[in-house]
Amino acid sequence: MKLGILGAGHIAETMAKTVHQMQKAGQGHVELYAVASRNMERAQQFAKQNGVEKAFGSYEEMLCDSALDIVYVATPHSHHSQHMKLCIQHGKHVLCEKAFTGNAAQAAEVLQLAKERGVLVTEAIWTRYQPMRKIIYDLVWSGIVGTPTTLTANLAYAISDKERLKQPDLAGGALLDIGIYGLNFAEMVFDRPDGVHATCIKTDTGVDRQESVTLTWEDGRMAVITSSICGISDRKGIIYCTKGFFIVENINNPQSITAYDTNYQVVQHVDCPPQLTGYEYEVLEAERALAEGKTECASMPHADTLHMMELMDEIRRQFGVRYPFDDTDCIVNSAVYSM
Repeated sequence: MKLGILGAGHIAETMAKTVHQMQKAGQGHVELYAVASRNMERAQQFAKQNGVEKAFGSYEEMLCDSALDIVYVATPHSHHSQHMKLCIQHGKHVLCEKAFTGNAAQAAEVLQLAKERGVLVTEAIWTRYQPMRKIIYDLVWSGIVGTPTTLTANLAYAISDKERLKQPDLAGGALLDIGIYGLNFAEMVFDRPDGVHATCIKTDTGVDRQESVTLTWEDGRMAVITSSICGISDRKGIIYCTKGFFIVENINNPQSITAYDTNYQVVQHVDCPPQLTGYEYEVLEAERALAEGKTECASMPHADTLHMMELMDEIRRQFGVRYPFDDTDCIVNSAVYSM
């Protein structure tokens, strides 16, 4: 299966590295075939530095290559909708970096087009595909320290100097870039919430700088998620239970989970299985799905991608953060998540 990368930034380099390591390790049958940038010189430089066979100075030119099977979209999430539709229209399967799109309306449009054209499209939020997802879920709900009741998760990086995170037209802010990991972590452990309440502090450009999101469930469970682009956090996820608690190290790429009892003594500790980069699992699942004739991946089905975009739309509505490309009807009604 020949993979092309659309975009030539930092995250594209990580994917290129991943595919090379997969080939060396004999994992899957994916070949790093092409890279496309709006700048030919940049594409050629990326290809040379990352061992890519072909370089293209336009996205359309790469997508016209009949040998290309699947495209990894690695552009800013404000442009994901446009670029995924371009791929789909050329009959190419798509692995798109998170956040899937800028809002739920864009996501619905992309998924409808993919359905009509019969191509695979999946959101590349790596934590959904990693083995630690099931390990964490199974241990939390095993009863080893009682019944889960509360969850906290935080993720923060001092990256407010990055221009794309400041600009509303690039879907900037902490939520779509960082907060999405905390939301996915909470839902992978507790499933979809029944209510949401969110507050943020904005940048001078009007996007969210740091925020707190509280999710609630009708049975009484609660999750509190914090994220920020102006500081560094410990990145921990903590699940409180009736007879102890769990600590997950790094919700952005979980490295371990530890269970503690009521005396704060370790009951069980599980480390993350060895990884190449952590991105390999989404590539392998996309490859398997295509081999089985599927148009979505089980680890991040289309319904979950659309739900997550709807949830983030509602959170932005509560923040009072809108992007220039938001339509008047694209932000979901708050009644969807009653408190």
